Amino acid sequence: MPNPSLLIVLVTVMINMMGVGLAWPILPLLVKDLTGGSVSEVAVIYGATAIIFSVMQFVVAPMMGILSDRFGRKPVMLISLGALGLDNLLLAFAPTIGWMFLGRLVGGSFAASMAIANAYVADTTEKKDRAKGFGMIGAAFGVGFIIGPLVGGVLGEIDLRLPFFFAAFLSFANVGFGLIFLKESLPPQKRKKRSFLSSNPFAAIRWIFTTASLATIAIVILISTTMQRGMESIWVLFTQNQYGWGMRDAGLSLAVVGISYIIVQGLLAGKIIPWLGEVKTIIYGSILSASMFLLLAFNTWGLLSYFGIIPHVLGWALASTAMQTYASKRVDASDQGYLQGALSGISGLAAIIGPFLSNYSFAWFTSTVSPVNFSGAYFLLGGLMLILSALLARRLTN
Repeated sequence: MPNPSLLIVLVTVMINMMGVGLAWPILPLLVKDLTGGSVSEVAVIYGATAIIFSVMQFVVAPMMGILSDRFGRKPVMLISLGALGLDNLLLAFAPTIGWMFLGRLVGGSFAASMAIANAYVADTTEKKDRAKGFGMIGAAFGVGFIIGPLVGGVLGEIDLRLPFFFAAFLSFANVGFGLIFLKESLPPQKRKKRSFLSSNPFAAIRWIFTTASLATIAIVILISTTMQRGMESIWVLFTQNQYGWGMRDAGLSLAVVGISYIIVQGLLAGKIIPWLGEVKTIIYGSILSASMFLLLAFNTWGLLSYFGIIPHVLGWALASTAMQTYASKRVDASDQGYLQGALSGISGLAAIIGPFLSNYSFAWFTSTVSPVNFSGAYFLLGGLMLILSALLARRLTN
């Protein structure tokens, strides 16, 4: 049973992910509503909004990590949650696509809640229990993603902007919850003052690459997260085009993701990762996830995709938890925030590359100028890259 302070962090993550999950199935449809474009044009514009969010996350995340190492985890977490609420309000009221870009810019600049939650786990768990702690964070993520997409799909059918209002309410309520109940996990004697020059994202990544094992895991995280972020970005448009799914179907499929996350990370990660070891878990998990990508590349039966989600989440959830565990064990407590900020920056970079590849390849292969209609092209690339990620992980040692 986690300690009471960690339980508060888990609840905070769950509420946060509910807000994210509420908006996720609706964002592409809001782009279409604001622009009136074709599916290919919507994919391009939606991809651009995802990229601006990720560019800001890449630039700002290391600074958020430095701030959490210097001033503690709690204030940075609360700032991040408040910014997410502002992002959702801007989306809810957006009269033009420009306002939507502004909302994504604000959200990306302060998208640090998961990185700070991971640093909190590292602060409050022993190394032998760290995989279980990160698994609990993933399970809380999953609970949020069961409730969020389901509610978002229902509210979106009432009014396209209603999910954003509700997501903003959840974010601001979460700030109040955190102010009252969330306790600081990093005591003053373990805090570290680091030059803000090192908040440069390239300086943070360079710091990671000074250690061979961290450098390898960073490359593996970059590749695998790029493929995952690209899939997330294109999922609603892909399933709409490939299977004729609507908002409710997309929301249900994301709820299946959430249920799978709860089972895998809440019940299995803490047992499987210590048993297999982080390295083997990364390898086997990446291969399992790759199999689902290759299936999606050619599958035209929507029901099969529901079943394909489960092995993908099993592989991705275990592998990503093992990656976090592996990296966190290789730095001291005073550097955990900087590490998580740097890893969040890498995830931000992945979330720039992934949506770019997925949305623009989807736009090309579904356009009238493409020599072949192949909406699953990105998933073929993703499957091959995840196999490469597994091969690179073989260089790691537990």
